[in-house]
Amino acid sequence: MKAFAALLDRLVYTPQRNGKLRLLVDYFRHAPDPDRGWALAALSDGLDLKGAKPALVRALVEERTDPVLFRWSYDYVGDLAETVALIWPERPGANRPPALGEVVEALRAAGRGEVPALLARWLDALDPTERWALLKLITGGLRVGVSARLAKTAVAAFGDRPVEEVEELWHGLAPPYGALFAWLEGRGAKPELGEAAAFRPLMLATPLEESEVEALPFEEYLAEWKWDGIRVQLVARGGETRLFSRTGDDIGGAFPDILEAVDFEATLDGELLVLRDGPEGGEVAPFNDLQQRLNRKTVTAKLLQRHPAHLRLYDILFEGREDLRSLPLLPRRARLEAFVAREKPRRMDLSPLVDFASMSELEALRAAARENGIEGLMLKRKDSPYLAGRPKGPWYKWKRDPLVLDCVLMYAQRGHGKRSSFYSDYTFGAWTPEDELVPVGKAYFGFTDEELKRLDKWVRDHTTERFGPVRAVEPGLVLEVAFDAVQRSTRHKSGLALRFPRVSRIRWDKPAHEADRVETLEALVEG
Repeated sequence: MKAFAALLDRLVYTPQRNGKLRLLVDYFRHAPDPDRGWALAALSDGLDLKGAKPALVRALVEERTDPVLFRWSYDYVGDLAETVALIWPERPGANRPPALGEVVEALRAAGRGEVPALLARWLDALDPTERWALLKLITGGLRVGVSARLAKTAVAAFGDRPVEEVEELWHGLAPPYGALFAWLEGRGAKPELGEAAAFRPLMLATPLEESEVEALPFEEYLAEWKWDGIRVQLVARGGETRLFSRTGDDIGGAFPDILEAVDFEATLDGELLVLRDGPEGGEVAPFNDLQQRLNRKTVTAKLLQRHPAHLRLYDILFEGREDLRSLPLLPRRARLEAFVAREKPRRMDLSPLVDFASMSELEALRAAARENGIEGLMLKRKDSPYLAGRPKGPWYKWKRDPLVLDCVLMYAQRGHGKRSSFYSDYTFGAWTPEDELVPVGKAYFGFTDEELKRLDKWVRDHTTERFGPVRAVEPGLVLEVAFDAVQRSTRHKSGLALRFPRVSRIRWDKPAHEADRVETLEALVEG
């Protein structure tokens, strides 16, 4: 546990990507099995320890310390793991400090009633940094600036392999990844996926910058609409069918109507949508309709009927067992068109190509995308193979321009990692016809470090109420917020929410009463 805690502590205070990469590679090189495998699982969101929730941790610490003192401390610090790690009464020599693998395996085997005693014993044996790391691990709060992609990149660098080779195997592996580390160290054979219906890393597009538009050789590209759904991969292999999100999460439980429509063997890339006029055709519904079915383990018959799922196909990776990814885009597109014409897959159709003769035509199509309920355009080189990751140049996404509104700051919350000392997460609102301020969204990026310091000071100077790590503030600061769309929301008092909001400017000059109103947002609701 000591080495893992030291790794997390150093990652928090190492902002540079290459610095984090070096720390991870060094850890994987020196940590023993299975500790390094469990660490990799935790850092790549592959570890779910269901027995230890924040409420359990709070109850446990209130048994060992003054509850009032703990609540005051938590209110000031704003982070549960950090507060408990510092306030937990030390009992030097009470127990042997546990190894990381021992913690994970004990929690996975323990019943819910056994977890408090286990946790208390470990907290007694560890120093404050180790207690913090333990609590971050078991509550799933590892926010140390390491993405799943960076963790896999570090593993690949440790074994001197391309990260794409590791990602190709990733979803056929399971923690603590003993076979993976054996292969990377030359002690074992390369893991095989076999007949598994495994996820294959997606090819992603880079944003097309305005400065690049004029120089782009448009005649070398195909254009498609960028549909407003979620990118998915459908895998039908060996009698098994699975539906994956772009990050490889299995989301098939929420979309049984898609899985039940499969009677072929292939791996397909497409956009998951909801169609308004039925499952086999009709108008694409706003993203909010699709959102009703996301993040569910099961769905009701009512949801299936009201929000029928549909898959709009972009690409074909495997046809049967034949791997098509090395083919250029044009032959792959021809194979996909022939596949759709032959199989006539239910609840699926082919994303049409967009005809254009010049970049000016494309610019006009992009400009009209919003009124047609489309996110923008995709530009794909005709000769591009299907490459994992986000290579620069083969594929571009050219999204519609964002919308902008002036909103009023209502609440601020402490951030995580290097921002844990700052109020950096901002909830903002708009005025109702009754001049009440109601929340419409939350943003935590779009400002510089210097602006963050000034925002943090403003929050501290204008706090009106405290709710743990959250501060309510006077309605006096206007944030110019850029966003993609407005959608209906039952989670917000306003009934509305901004999609993909970010702070584009801080309006220190603008009075709060001049900020935008709910009526303005209502007029922007798509669909």
